[in-house]
Amino acid sequence: MLREIYEQPEAIRRTTELYLCGEGLSPEIAALLRKWSIPQGEVLIVASGSSRHSGLAGEILLEDLCGLAVDVEYASEYSCRGGRELRHSSCLVLSQSGETSDTLAALREAARRGERTLAITNAPDSTMAREANVSMPLAAGPELAIPATKSFTCQLTVLFILALYEGVRLMQMDDAVLACHIADLRAQCQGIQEQLDGWRQQIAVLARKYREATTFLYLGRGIHYAIAREGALKLKEASYVHAEGYPSGELKHGPNALVSDSVPLVVLATFDPGLDASVVRYEKTLQLLHELKTQGAKVIALANAGDQTVPDLVTDCIPVLPAPEYLLPLSEVVPMQLFAYFMALERGVDVDRPRNLSKAVVEK
Repeated sequence: MLREIYEQPEAIRRTTELYLCGEGLSPEIAALLRKWSIPQGEVLIVASGSSRHSGLAGEILLEDLCGLAVDVEYASEYSCRGGRELRHSSCLVLSQSGETSDTLAALREAARRGERTLAITNAPDSTMAREANVSMPLAAGPELAIPATKSFTCQLTVLFILALYEGVRLMQMDDAVLACHIADLRAQCQGIQEQLDGWRQQIAVLARKYREATTFLYLGRGIHYAIAREGALKLKEASYVHAEGYPSGELKHGPNALVSDSVPLVVLATFDPGLDASVVRYEKTLQLLHELKTQGAKVIALANAGDQTVPDLVTDCIPVLPAPEYLLPLSEVVPMQLFAYFMALERGVDVDRPRNLSKAVVEK
């Protein structure tokens, strides 16, 4: 798992170059994606586990950057729900293996309903890739550890690139904006690479500090809620420590009753100062951190490197290099993967082969 965490900058770089042509988008891929996109502008994303969390991030990307209407379903629920599908969405399925039984069943149900289908998998020869109308493979390379790391960040990468293609198709961004997004994406690979060793050293110490905790609450707003969900899942599957991910604003609607000295929180407090909505989100997060400090809560926060406010409000602060709002998740999730990894080591868990789990959930 640690090796695959460290492989992420290169895996993201390889995946990026599959879909770009110099400083622009590949015209061949654009032509291929026209087989999936439909005029109604509705998208259904279906996935399970970590892939569903990347789908939640994809929902924000496609809605905010492209103006599409997006819904995210659990694959295990979609094909069993029954009833009539009155919408005619483009269906996007996400799966590391391309063989996940629930997601494959959902893909086939969408095809049965006459929906156009797109598969994003790490296996270009998988069943999903073959059966979907369009396949957008990752270039993560073989992922051997059961907890998904590089396949997850590569899914985020492809979803961002898909949003660029759709944004251009729908005339939601011009050439200058597109070029800026592409440059930012390429820069993000280098930014993650530069931060890995520092994160590793800091988080190994944090895991030792929090090793006795039995429950964590992970909080994030907007696209960062998806990363809070993924961070909580990583901790559960890798270290057997219970964790739940919530939208930050939902803490007061019940979960706040759990907050105590024995229930630490992990709060995503990064932001993009160039985006008004991100600044608003940050200000609301600061207000929440003030309240949690008053409650005496133990809080680990991820914040922009150089932030002078967040460190004074929390117990521990993990710095993340500033980045555009929609690319911050690529950086944010890596410290959470490392935290799950080191918590597993502290608790004597075989992090690569956690109990009761398999790399691909398939029918027997």
